[in-house]
This record gives sequence, structure tokens and C-alpha cells, in this order.
Amino acid sequence: MKSIQERIKEKPWLGWVLFLLTVVVVFIIGLFASSIVERRSEALTLQTVKPLPEWEPRNEVWGENYPREYETYLKTLDTNFASKYAGSAFIDYLEQYPELVVMWAGYSFSKEYNQGRGHAHAIEDIREILRTGGEEQRPMPATCWTCKSTDVPRVMAEEGVAEFYKANWYDRGHQIVNPIGCQDCHDPKTMNLRISRPALIEAFERQGKSMDDFSHNEMRSLVCAQCHVEYYFKKDGDYLTFPWDNGFSADEMEEYYDNMNFIDWTHALSKTPMLKAQHPDYELFMTGTHADQGVSCADCHMPYKTEGGVKFTDHHVQSPLNNIENSCFNCHRDETEQLIRMVYSRQDRIMELRGMLEKALAAAHIEAKTAWDNGAVQSEMDKAQELIRHAQWRWDWVAAANAAGFHSPDEALRVLATGIQKAEQARKEIALVLVEHGVSYPIDLPDITTKAKAQEYIGLDMEKLKADKQKLLKNTITKWDSLALKRQGTLIEY
Repeated sequence: MKSIQERIKEKPWLGWVLFLLTVVVVFIIGLFASSIVERRSEALTLQTVKPLPEWEPRNEVWGENYPREYETYLKTLDTNFASKYAGSAFIDYLEQYPELVVMWAGYSFSKEYNQGRGHAHAIEDIREILRTGGEEQRPMPATCWTCKSTDVPRVMAEEGVAEFYKANWYDRGHQIVNPIGCQDCHDPKTMNLRISRPALIEAFERQGKSMDDFSHNEMRSLVCAQCHVEYYFKKDGDYLTFPWDNGFSADEMEEYYDNMNFIDWTHALSKTPMLKAQHPDYELFMTGTHADQGVSCADCHMPYKTEGGVKFTDHHVQSPLNNIENSCFNCHRDETEQLIRMVYSRQDRIMELRGMLEKALAAAHIEAKTAWDNGAVQSEMDKAQELIRHAQWRWDWVAAANAAGFHSPDEALRVLATGIQKAEQARKEIALVLVEHGVSYPIDLPDITTKAKAQEYIGLDMEKLKADKQKLLKNTITKWDSLALKRQGTLIEY
């Protein structure tokens, strides 16, 4: 058998072929090595280039060190995406579901309640909404700022947690200027996930748990659970507290509140001592299949992405329905349109039951008012009020959470179904009282088919409320921003 050298002697051109092949192979290997070096260089750009103070609230300063994360975070300013029931686009929920106005009579939510926008809008949204406007609301506690800004942990560290809560909401306005962001969830020295709001830590401590007991994957949900939860203000000092001592379910938290005789407000029509759920996303999520399978909030709402060979977390916190390929396809193998149909199918059923409960509750409040107007006494109304309280709590536990119940569809349907049962039982109890006082049943219900009609029915002067709010925006908030700018130069020292 001829050697390569012998073949080259017989065919000189073969040597040139081997030479050229060698050159091509070396060139490809060189490109590969260059690519590795380039990606290592890109990875190094993610290393901290400027030390960050312990409580640095400005997201743009963090962005100097972590530009990819910051650039994606800025996309939370986008308000263009609208799914069937939510998204980031503006939705006036009182206009869409006018029964809510009656359900919240005597409470600030009857004035304005909108779809929450992205995290970067947190400060302007709480400043501008009618619920935080008008002279009559000056007693609002500073606790209401807790989940809106990266400035909150800084002020808490400077003045103390309890002292922060005790202050007036208006008196804190010039200190709270930076929206939700980096410092809320990350340690500035290590970039590890950390809890910056004490209420979550305290809730687990009452259960005998430490934050050190949780894995990194669990922390990818718990940093969200600092704020996306049900909470209440303890009356002594408006101390922010999570009602988790009995468990996460609607029933367990209902029992917790009943045992301490807690009320958020007394309903203006039915005189019922009411509960107002905030946004129990984490609690509802914990009863669902995704939590059972070890999926975190960030897996769906902040999935990993790769850019220039660098893997990082997408900080455009948004609905997975606007990012299905990255959010869902890590686990699901369905087509995009099929996944959307599956989500909407579950949400449709939940919203159908939710609508039934809203109509029943609005009617119950109005019928209860009629009973009071016709001479009912407290002992006659006790049972109906308890049923109304529990029915509306169950409605709110689902309605106030994001995702139209999709975080746990089965539990959402169960809770709404028991709410409907309680609301209808309340109406039966009220009917007996009405008949006892000589009132024919059913009564004629008012026209509350629009937000304006419902607000007029419960006695809201919306023109005055809007005028008061504009005055507040012109005066108080201008003063806040002026003071904040004066402090900005000395706020953070390096």
C-alpha cells in the first residue's frame, strides 16, 4: 500500500490540497478560539465596575454595572400589551365591572381601580390615582409606600421599620421617588437574591422558619412575595403584617381575620364589617400545580435569555402570554396558539363565576341597605353580614390577584363557588328580614350598569374628587419633587 509521500510524488497537486485543508482547519479553530475569548470578555462586563452602597435606590446606577438587566427592566414602561383579561395596557376595572363600585361603597376603591402597569410606573401610579387624593385622606399611613419604591428599605434602615410605618403618607412623599427595581431584590455586593421588606421575614419567623432555609429557586418566588401578597396594617402603628399564621388559603386567612375581629372598613350600604384583599398572587400560586412542580415566579414572568453568549434573567417583568416562547416552552411542547387557548379557557370559566358573585354581592349590599332603611336591627342582620363579609372576601381573594385566577384555576373556581353560595344565602337571610318588616321581595334594584351610575348611587361626587386630586398633584407632588431634587446630590454618598 502506497504511503502519502509516494502518492504526493506521483500527484504533486495532492500536496497543495492537503496544505489548503490544513489552512482551513487552522482558520476555523482560530475563529472558535476567538469566539470563546470574546464571550469570556462579554461575561466579564457583567462584573461590578462600580461599588454600590448598601441601600442604593437608583436603578440607573445599578444599570451602569448590569446594562442588560437594566435595559430589559426599562421595558416595564411599555403599556401596549393587552391579553383577554389583563396585560400592561390601561383598564378601568370600575367601568368594566360597575358592580365593584357598590361592593366597595364607603371605601376608596369605589373611586378608582385600574389594571396595574409595569414596575417602572409604580410611583406615578400611586401618586395619581384618586384613592390617594383629597384632604379627607391625609391620615393615610406611610405603610402604603412599602411596595412602591427602592427608597423604602433605605428610609427604613435610616429611621427604623416601625417609625417608617407610623409616619403620614404625605410626609414621606419627598423621600419616595425611585420606582420598584434592583435594590428591592438584590444584595448590592453579591447580587444574591435577598428580602428587603421585613413583613415577609416576620411572617416566616412566626412559623419557625428562617430565610436561610429557602433554596435559590424558592427565592426566585419569595422576592416577589414581598409585595404580591395579602397583607393588613395592625391598628397600633399601621405595622405591615401578613396573615399567614394559619396558612395560605382563603379559608385559613378568613379564619385568621375573624379570630382577631379585624375589619378594613364598614360598608356604607350594608353596614357590614368588611375585609379587603390586596393582591394575594403568591398565596393563590402556592395552591396551584406550578408551585407543586417547583416552578418559580421568575421562571414564567422573568425567564432566562441569552445575548452574545451571556445568559441572564430578563427583567422585563410581564405576562407570560406576551413571551410564550421563552416563558412556557421550557416545559410545555404545545403550539403557541394552543397554549393561549388553554389559558383563556380556564380564565373564561373563572371570570364567569366571578361575574355571578359580583352581581350577587352588589344585590346583597343594596338589599341590606333596604332592610336597615325599613327598621331592621343588628340582631336580625348579624348572620347576613357574616355571610356577606365571607362571600366578598372570597371574591376579592381571587379578583385582587393577577392572572384572572390562572395561578391556580382549580382553587380559584372552588373559592368563587363557595363565595356564590354564601352570597346567595346572605340574600335569603335579608329577604326574611325584609318580609318581617313588611317589604315585598324581591325589591327593585337601582340601575348600576355603568361606573358613573353606580358612583352616583353610592353618593360619590366624582367632579369634586377629581378637582381635589388635581389640586394635590399641582401643589403637594410638585413640592415633593422639588425637595427630592434638592436632596439628590447628598442622598447617596460614594
